[in-house]
Amino acid sequence: MKNQIMSCEFNIDTACVEVKLIDGSMVSIGCDAVEDEYARNMYEVSELDYLIYNEPMSYVRLLLSGKIEEYLQNNTDYTPLSDMR
Repeated sequence: MKNQIMSCEFNIDTACVEVKLIDGSMVSIGCDAVEDEYARNMYEVSELDYLIYNEPMSYVRLLLSGKIEEYLQNNTDYTPLSDMR
């Protein structure tokens, strides 16, 4: 399905990324559900939000490839407060 994506757009009214496929069908990805599943802290939520608003195609490709957790681990700077003492 990854190669069949024609366009992606975030719909703020539904909080979903709407994916249009080459065959004309559409898939709607609930961003709140994705955040609940993958984001472990506010920094990861913020990173996902950046992708949703600015690079929805990258967001969908990461999700469909199963590499969203790896992306968050490699691209989110997070130091727990307990480690800062």
